[in-house]
Amino acid sequence: MKRHWEIDALRGLMLVLMTLTHLPTRLSDPLGQPFGWVSAAEGFVLLSAFMAGLVYSRYARRDGVDVMRRAFWRRALVIYLCHAALLLFLLTVIAVLGVRGQQTAVTDLLSWYLAQPWQGFLYGLALIYEPALLDILPMYIFFMLLSPWVLAFAMRHGWSGVMVVSATFWMLAQQGFSEWFFGWTVALTGLPVPFQEMGAFNAFAWQFLWFCGLWLGASRSAPGAAPLRFPWPVLALALGVALGGFCWRHFGLHGQAPFGADVQRNLWVDKWQLGPLRLLNLAALGVVAVRFGPGWAARLPRLRVLEVLGRASLPAFCAHLVAVLIVLAVFGGDPLARAWWGDALLIAAVFAFMVAVARFTQRADAAPPEEEVPVPDEEAPPLERMAPPGGTGP
Repeated sequence: MKRHWEIDALRGLMLVLMTLTHLPTRLSDPLGQPFGWVSAAEGFVLLSAFMAGLVYSRYARRDGVDVMRRAFWRRALVIYLCHAALLLFLLTVIAVLGVRGQQTAVTDLLSWYLAQPWQGFLYGLALIYEPALLDILPMYIFFMLLSPWVLAFAMRHGWSGVMVVSATFWMLAQQGFSEWFFGWTVALTGLPVPFQEMGAFNAFAWQFLWFCGLWLGASRSAPGAAPLRFPWPVLALALGVALGGFCWRHFGLHGQAPFGADVQRNLWVDKWQLGPLRLLNLAALGVVAVRFGPGWAARLPRLRVLEVLGRASLPAFCAHLVAVLIVLAVFGGDPLARAWWGDALLIAAVFAFMVAVARFTQRADAAPPEEEVPVPDEEAPPLERMAPPGGTGP
């Protein structure tokens, strides 16, 4: 068995950035969207989809589509159980601590549940009610349930049709399709959950990112897959967009709102809708990472702690949410409530907890199905097969 340590390290890095963004400290704002108009969530979803495509397409080729489909379902069940445990923790322990301590960071987050506790509980288990911070895993489950059918179809008929349909839904999402679909569902079923309580992520938009990653992973696992090569004009454009997005994000006049008070133009880079400029920025960063990543990975020191977090990404992700929710319930959501040294101690304690959980779960289950794959020793890691030979040079 051969692990792809560079993918583990990237997933671990995304977890670190997400944790620093979610924890209420002085680092939340400057480390939010650190690479430009792209957050760690996009990187985490894309890498998860890439690994799913890489691994499960091999299952399909080696053992058949039925085995691949069952493996997807098993993993989706594990993710659902993790989400259900987090939801119960939020609706019991965190709710009690937040209400007793009158922490608005918690009572605002759970306002609909506190008004409708039984409906909140039941619809939460049904993945319809999704409080803030607990809205990534339901989307992940939805994509995992769709993926075996999409992957099986694409492996037989090609990816062109799949990506055309996926891109169409992304474009519809930019035009309010989710709101229309919600209104239609409410009219048909009387669903009582408000639209704003169904998660911040627009799944009709984010599915495009997921299926792009699934396509990329499946294509890299195909026998005889040729390295991805980018002509100089594409690479130069990607470098320009990536550098421009980074400078605009960190040295612009409006912080994380690129167009200030202009709500309509801010939607072009909206995270929840996965706006078009955000996708462009992400694609540019992807081209740069594919072209230069293998050379950087060969020269930079390996940070084993990131690999530990990436190998146990699901338990580490759940641990980070548990820690963030406890901090919100006990200390509140004010990022300036503590001195610098208090923030440093808090961050160190949270990361120590995450690493401990990751190490413990690795010992209990050393090889989650979608994270360890039989790979011949002579096969190049996926990042090397994505980039042309010759290190970081053009």
